[in-house]
Amino acid sequence: MSELCNVGSGAESRENSFSRSRSSSVSSIDRETKEAVTTLQFGESYGRKGDAQPTPCLWVGTSLGVVLLIPMSVPTEEEERLEEPVTIGPGGAVLLMKGSILRLAFLDLAGAIIPGPHEAWRDPNGPEDPDRPRRRKLINFSPWSSQDGCAEGHLAVVCSERQAKVLLMPSQACLFVHNITESSFVLRADVVTACNSVCLACFCANGHIMTLSLPSLRPLMDVNYLPMTDMRIARTFCFTNGGQALYLSSPTEVQRITFSQDMCENLQEMLGELFTPIETPEVQNRGFLKGFFGGNAQNLDREELFGEASAGKASRSLAQHIPGQVGMEGMKAAAGGVVGDLARARIALDERGQRLGELEDRTALMMTSADTFSKHAHELMLKCKDKKWYQF
Repeated sequence: MSELCNVGSGAESRENSFSRSRSSSVSSIDRETKEAVTTLQFGESYGRKGDAQPTPCLWVGTSLGVVLLIPMSVPTEEEERLEEPVTIGPGGAVLLMKGSILRLAFLDLAGAIIPGPHEAWRDPNGPEDPDRPRRRKLINFSPWSSQDGCAEGHLAVVCSERQAKVLLMPSQACLFVHNITESSFVLRADVVTACNSVCLACFCANGHIMTLSLPSLRPLMDVNYLPMTDMRIARTFCFTNGGQALYLSSPTEVQRITFSQDMCENLQEMLGELFTPIETPEVQNRGFLKGFFGGNAQNLDREELFGEASAGKASRSLAQHIPGQVGMEGMKAAAGGVVGDLARARIALDERGQRLGELEDRTALMMTSADTFSKHAHELMLKCKDKKWYQF
C-alpha cells in the first residue's frame, strides 16, 4: 500500500512539474507575443560599438522596455536610390528599461538637440520656379559633416514609462539614469528647449508635470497640474518648445499651458487679435462751391431733402426692430414692469394733486391778505388826505 502511494505521489509530482513547465512556457510565449513596437526614431548614429563614422540607423522601442538599434544602408544619390535597395544590417538590443519606451532623441556632446535627416517637399503639380532646380534632390542633413571630431560620438536620450537614461554612442555606455516615478507612470515625454536649455518634459498619469535637465537628468520641476480624468487628455497631450504644452480639453477646444516664467511674463504680448485696430478717419466736410462746381452729380432722395430725415427724425418707411425678451417669463416680467410703472405714476399723480391743492390754498390766503392790505391802505389815505403836514 505504501509503495502504491509512493508511486502515485511520484506520478503526481511529475505531472505537477510538467504542468508547471508547460504553464511557464506558455506564459513566456504569451509574454513574447504581447510585446509590441511603441516608438521609432530614424537618425544618423552608430549601429555597432566599433563603428568610427555615423550611419543611418533605426532605433526601435518596445512595450517591454527593450531598445533595439538597427543599422541601415541608404544610397545617397537619386539614381542609386532608384536602382539599389535599402539594406539592413544585423542589430541587437542596446538596453532594457522599466516600462514601455515612449521617447528617443539625440543630442550632441554639447547638449544641443540634433535634428533628424529630412527631405524638402515640393508640389509636383505646382508651377515651376525658374530659380529652383527642376529635379528633387535628397537633402542629407548630417550633423557631423562639418565637425572635425566626428569619432567622438553623440548622446542618446531614452525615456520609458518609469525611468530615463542617457547613453554615450558608440560605446553604448549609460552615463546618467533617473527613476521618474514609482507609484504612477509617464503618459507623454518630449525633449524640448526651455529658457535657452534642453530638458526632458514628462506628464504622468497622476497629473504631475516634471522636467529633467539634459544630459544630467537632474530634476528641475515637479508640479501637480491635472490628474488623468479623460483619455482624450492622455492621447493628445504634447510638449512644445518654450516651456509650453497643448492638449484637447474637449472635442472642439485646445488648451494651452506653460510652465516657464519667461513665457508668463511675455504672455500679454503674444496674445493674438482677430483684426488690426485702426482709428476711423474723420469725414471730410464737402463745401458748397466744391459740390456746385465739382461736376460730380449726386442722386438725392426727396425724403432726404424735404422729409423728416432732414429734421433729425427717422423716416416713416424705415422699420425699427426693438429686441425684447421672448417667452412667458419675458411677458410676465414685462407685465410686472408695466404694472409697477402704472402704480408709481398713480402715486405721483396723487402727490401732484395734493401739492396743487396746497398751492391753491396758499394763493387764496395771499389774495385775502392783499385785499385786506389794500383796504387798510385806502382808509389811511382818506384819513390823511385833508391834514396838513404840521398836523401829524
